[in-house]
Amino acid sequence: MDPAQFFATSRVVIVAGKGGVGKTAVSAALARSAALAGLSTLIIEVEGKSGLSTMFGQPPFDYEEVVLSKGGGPTGAADVRARTLTPDDALIEYLEDHGMSRISRRLVHSGAIDMVATAAPGIKDILILGKVKQLERAPAADLIVLDAPAAGHAISFLRSPRGLIDAVRVGPINSQARDVLDMLTDPTRCQVLLVTLPEETPVNELIETAYSLEDEVGVSLGPVVVNGLYPPLPGLDRDPEEAAAEAGAFLHPGEAHSLRAAARFRLDRMALQTEQVERLAQRLPLPQLQLPYVFAADLGPEHIDDLARALTRGIEKLSAIPATNETTESDRDGSRPKGGL
Repeated sequence: MDPAQFFATSRVVIVAGKGGVGKTAVSAALARSAALAGLSTLIIEVEGKSGLSTMFGQPPFDYEEVVLSKGGGPTGAADVRARTLTPDDALIEYLEDHGMSRISRRLVHSGAIDMVATAAPGIKDILILGKVKQLERAPAADLIVLDAPAAGHAISFLRSPRGLIDAVRVGPINSQARDVLDMLTDPTRCQVLLVTLPEETPVNELIETAYSLEDEVGVSLGPVVVNGLYPPLPGLDRDPEEAAAEAGAFLHPGEAHSLRAAARFRLDRMALQTEQVERLAQRLPLPQLQLPYVFAADLGPEHIDDLARALTRGIEKLSAIPATNETTESDRDGSRPKGGL
């Protein structure tokens, strides 16, 4: 599939997954991959302190939009921009846009939003999603990448519109919730990319999250991103002493033992990831985009570019799949939800 076509499928891509699976790095790589395909991209983070700015070699940012990666140059890439969304800032902007600037900050500073959130759970989430909907309609960029909360909160986060529609029957909150739900359930406007590591617990949680999102929200699921795969290395099954002798190299005492242990660890890890990737494919009939493990303590721009190129290669291998957010009874029997892309 052509990457530009892939990224044009939905204007909003929500990246979600269990905490610690690298969804922020995937969000960054996804945005950079889209930019390399010529699409202007806006990353929205909702939890803050994600390290997203560091990944692009930029200072921390807040509600005001910033450029993380300037477009142009020999690659002809588009800009990657970013901003943080918080319920308080979204509420202030909403009130100011509706001619209530005098009371907006006073209302927020009084803690009234927390009182309302207690009475109507989901109101904070709908403020953020309402702003995303506004940016999508503007449109603020060719592609909006939303770095969603961790998996558990992501379900309640995306479920908030339906909950508010049931709890608040009339008025602007109900209208906002319905507009947001329209966006979330329209695969031409929004899709969810779930991220996992090739390990048992993250894979289990991703499968559970996929069913919950389809059943309780009705979103369309894009490809699953399997992050942190160890690339294959030739020669791991060879004895270090024999290999050293053939190469005319000298091993210090204890080095052969350490090399054997390292090789066993790598082989065991690769066997584990192969097992989990295959199990995921059996349980979820969604395309997979696989990303390599990055052997670095902190990710920087060069690492994000490497991941972006890996994503692009994976996208080019995908076949076009009709977008849908429905699961048939036969899929249920086989424990197989349908996806988008």
